[in-house]
Amino acid sequence: MNVLPTTAANFTQRTKPTNHTNPTPSVNSRSARGPLRALVLTALLALAGGAMQAAHAMPGGPGGSGGPGGRGHMGMASPEHLDRMLDSINATVEQRAQIKQMAAAARTDMQAIRQQGRALHQQSQALFAQPTVDARAAETLRQQTLAQHDLASKRRLQMRLDMSRVLSAQQRQQLTERMAKRQSMMERHRTERDALNQPAPR
Repeated sequence: MNVLPTTAANFTQRTKPTNHTNPTPSVNSRSARGPLRALVLTALLALAGGAMQAAHAMPGGPGGSGGPGGRGHMGMASPEHLDRMLDSINATVEQRAQIKQMAAAARTDMQAIRQQGRALHQQSQALFAQPTVDARAAETLRQQTLAQHDLASKRRLQMRLDMSRVLSAQQRQQLTERMAKRQSMMERHRTERDALNQPAPR
């Protein structure tokens, strides 16, 4: 049974960001300032951690390539890269047509998710710039950010499941091996680059 990809409009409707830039009244009591500041700090640290997770979770990951769902992922690859990967597994004309249609739908959906993520990021920046930071609004944004990450993860999984119904077991194995080699090469290059950036011993 064919699985119809979720549309970008449905993604937007389900996770539309809420504007939380208006600050709440400041706390006048000195006894309440300590706990409130601790709560605000915790929420802001959670938002910062969520932003780091988003860099890894969203397509492309840090630097825009590799990782699950990045350009190394067949469904989220550029059209040129997708063609090369289909060539490497000897995909048939019918398989190419179906997978390219799936990939186009997935890219559209992921673009909508990224736009929503940018909107949440802008809201968090505006919230932090307020004279008094609303801890409850910060927590709401944190939860919305996590929901966006989960939505992106689900969309990538759906793409993989859709592709699994089109490709043979042998083709999936070939693709898995190719992606593993690519990931290993990227990690080796990253290690070499980090070693070159290390300060020379005195």
